[in-house]
Amino acid sequence: MSMPQVTLEEEKEPGRENVLGGAQHPHNIRTNDTLNSSHLGLTLGPSCNTQETSPSPSGLLSLPWEMVACIASHLPAQCVINVLPQVCRALGEVGEDTSAWQLRAHRLTGQKTSFPVGPRDNFDWPTACLEMEQLMEHWAEQEKWAARQWVERAQGREMVEDLEQDGAGGGEVAEADGVANGVVHEAVGEGAAMHPEAAGQDKRPDEGWVPEPAEAPPAIQRDGVERNDAAASIRDEGQENHIAADVADDGQINQERPEAIHEGGGQGRDDDDERSNHLPAESPGHTRVLEHITLPPGHIADVNAVLLVGGEGAVCVSGSRDRNVNLWDLRQGSRGALLRTLGGHGSFSTHLGWVWSLAASGPLLASGSFDSTIRLWDLEAGGAEWGLIRGRAAVLCLSYQMHMLLAGSHDQKVSIYDTRAAQPLVKSLRLHGDAVLCLASDEQYIVSGSKDKTVAVFDCRARKLLHRVQLHSYFLSMSYSGQEVWAGDNHGLVHTFSMNNGSFKPIAQFNVGHTSLVTGVHHSPGSLYTCSSDRTIKVHLPCAPPKTLCTLHHQAGVNGLSVEAGVLAIASGDMNVEVWRPRQ
Repeated sequence: MSMPQVTLEEEKEPGRENVLGGAQHPHNIRTNDTLNSSHLGLTLGPSCNTQETSPSPSGLLSLPWEMVACIASHLPAQCVINVLPQVCRALGEVGEDTSAWQLRAHRLTGQKTSFPVGPRDNFDWPTACLEMEQLMEHWAEQEKWAARQWVERAQGREMVEDLEQDGAGGGEVAEADGVANGVVHEAVGEGAAMHPEAAGQDKRPDEGWVPEPAEAPPAIQRDGVERNDAAASIRDEGQENHIAADVADDGQINQERPEAIHEGGGQGRDDDDERSNHLPAESPGHTRVLEHITLPPGHIADVNAVLLVGGEGAVCVSGSRDRNVNLWDLRQGSRGALLRTLGGHGSFSTHLGWVWSLAASGPLLASGSFDSTIRLWDLEAGGAEWGLIRGRAAVLCLSYQMHMLLAGSHDQKVSIYDTRAAQPLVKSLRLHGDAVLCLASDEQYIVSGSKDKTVAVFDCRARKLLHRVQLHSYFLSMSYSGQEVWAGDNHGLVHTFSMNNGSFKPIAQFNVGHTSLVTGVHHSPGSLYTCSSDRTIKVHLPCAPPKTLCTLHHQAGVNGLSVEAGVLAIASGDMNVEVWRPRQ
């Protein structure tokens, strides 16, 4: 690359050496109305001694370009993207040098990893590096905080053991034991491996579930209560079924739950802040970069799906087995606030069956349910009802692209809807031999995963099936970003595929530490989030193999996640929605 010619002015103080080949240290550069100085020691603006012929570059820019790029690779990506172009045109071109970004990415992910795992053509290197640096800044601090909590918890256990050995009174021991064994939501990497009991891995080895509602289940009346048989048929396959643990045979919420119900459908507690007490208090002098909040009670059954909308992670949507969809404002108060429960006039609940999936495009929100319907809501109008799509089987997954809404259902079909049309159904595709459990899409391709242990790729423009890949497991979650597809299976593994000009190729599968169903995956150029019914959420760099930055331990199975603008929200099996977000 040819070196752009720039004019630099230098000023030496007697007896002081210049750094970087003559450019003076920034603290010793004199500024006035016509001169501006950069933090790199480069003086900008016209020089009072400028000659008609520009002198040769000096200071930092006198170095070989490869060395300049290497130096710039040690600056924060945010600085390279936003600040250096304001310094001078030459340094602004550092951000256009792909080799500099590759060098930075290689340093972040480590020498023994491959990044990106998919094709490198047209890969967004600046965005990937920026996301990875922000991810490491936020979650590395979370890891350190969690490690400190493990130490404090271990010290508490030692205290309890000492009390027991000394024959302390039962009440005193019980009280100390309650303090020492408070549930810790967050733990990390090696710490989690040393304390597997905290992850609940020895309590819930969920393997293989598939919701099996009847074809086009009707809503019926029993004892004056409207019920739906869509959730009645749940295949156990001889193993514990984590989605049916607290549901009666008729698909209703088990009434044996001890919690009372607040007015407005909220979950009853003796103390609304009880759940917050599960988290250890922050140590003095240690403020985490991320803030963790549990939204106020709003559901009376497990939350199946969660979605952040609006582009800033300020509004959260949750769908639950209590048949309701809730809108949350994360900007109100210290814990957010429930805006409303979606529903039409006179509706007892949002849907007549479990709400299993959510998707959004612009102001429109779609919610899919076991009652075989998809309901559309206008978020700009405060969540007003916008439309209704009636299907023939339970809706298990959704994907929204512009005006095209895709739905995967229990009857083995992927349905394409145009939400602008009076008759929205465009086409029904039978790409699989069993229930469609997950979907991902862009403007051209639909990628679907099924219980039949296949993943299929359909070209919407060519209107034909491009690929069907046979697997040894089935996918429950999927994320499609750029030229990479990441998916989580029922064995706790994470799979990755490359998508390049219609070519869909398996790359690898990784064991990232989950021991059960991977129920949620989010991938972007520089981030990878996964969650599982093994009660953990993990944050990784999306290299091969993934580099795990942090592991969060939860007190119940995690049914899904959503990520937007650095905010992470999870759908929990304990009827809650929890959020991690950067502190303001």
